[in-house]
Amino acid sequence: MATTSRSTVRGRLRWYMISYVFAGLVINYLDRASLGVALPFMGETFRLSKTEEGMILAAFFWSYDFFQLAAGWFVDRYGPRRTFTFASVWWSLFTSLTALASSFLTLFGVRLLLGVGESPAATTSAKVVGRWFPRHERALATGIWDSGSRVGGVIALPVVTGLIAWLGWRWTFAVIGVVGLLWAYGWWRTYRDPQEHPRISEEELAYLREGGARFEGDDHGEADKIRWRDLFRYRTIWAMMLGFFCLNMVVYFFLTFFPTYLVEEREFSLLKLGLFGALPGLVAIGGEWLGGWLADRRITAGDSVTKVRKLFISGGFLVSTVIGVAVWVPEAWMALALLSVAYAGSTFAAANIWSLPADVAPADRYVASIGGIQNFASNFAGIVSPIMIGVLVDRTSSFTVPLMVISGVALLGAFTYAVILKRVEPIGVAAPRG
Repeated sequence: MATTSRSTVRGRLRWYMISYVFAGLVINYLDRASLGVALPFMGETFRLSKTEEGMILAAFFWSYDFFQLAAGWFVDRYGPRRTFTFASVWWSLFTSLTALASSFLTLFGVRLLLGVGESPAATTSAKVVGRWFPRHERALATGIWDSGSRVGGVIALPVVTGLIAWLGWRWTFAVIGVVGLLWAYGWWRTYRDPQEHPRISEEELAYLREGGARFEGDDHGEADKIRWRDLFRYRTIWAMMLGFFCLNMVVYFFLTFFPTYLVEEREFSLLKLGLFGALPGLVAIGGEWLGGWLADRRITAGDSVTKVRKLFISGGFLVSTVIGVAVWVPEAWMALALLSVAYAGSTFAAANIWSLPADVAPADRYVASIGGIQNFASNFAGIVSPIMIGVLVDRTSSFTVPLMVISGVALLGAFTYAVILKRVEPIGVAAPRG
């Protein structure tokens, strides 16, 4: 834990950095969600079947997940400044190029390449936190940048529909793409690692170093002997992969079938869906910030990183199991309240899950790689969860069974982090161990 008192720290440049990352994640998720909002307004141009629409929407996740492993390596190799700039320029260009699409194939190709460009965003953000934040501030910083994804998802509906009403769908994608390019320019001009930033004070730099920030060149020499493929020999890595997969099985329900559940199972009108459908996402943002803030307070108070991470992640999973209770309550408002709590429980855990790569990496040059590995596993849920829910709803004519299954998966996630994951510390450099 840092020995420099918070009251003696001059400058809060690290918080400015993470707020910039937060803005980048808002734009990142706005870009990926924009097509889903715009598709109903593009029907006269493309005349797509529902199967074709589903394939186009899925194309993003196929390439996004497949490139996670390479993205993590790329971030560690070239650093946050170059990687985030390159990635945001890439995804912004392909968002804009959506405006030029004229057929199923061109729209499918643009979405496929958009997923490639967006794949480094989360791992780069984890890398920034690892370099710019001490251990006892890492979870709140993580909660801030990761909540950008929730904000981007929440604002996508009003922003995209408003732009379409004003400019039409083609100009909407062009405008959103330009916003991303402006962010990329600002990031290139603004970001530097702590040791290289001209505006950081000596006191803040010392505060980061003493608090355990992952500075390049500060790691034990033995860490260089670990190869990228050796990371898969550690129990810690496999626990992180399984646990994060379980988390996204919960999260992807809210990103896919949640509106359908409210309309078909709880008889929400379009007006009610618009008024109340965003509530779980808003509560989830608060849950993530709370999870990060409380975790940091406990570490500052002297609790071990292992105890805090395992307790907060497993506890968040246990709260999210109430998703299975929501299907049994009689009133729609009760179900909405329980689903909001479940979503908040998952994000409460997520603030600490995304802190783990910086906690367990054997060296700074593996932080993003480990983030990419766990994110690669987690995004299989984006493929598995919608299919599982759809099949079970078709077979049972109800969301009861699929939500009970997701509740059980959340329970498995709690067990994974509480039992399978052992100590939260840099994985060994001499020989793999559990």
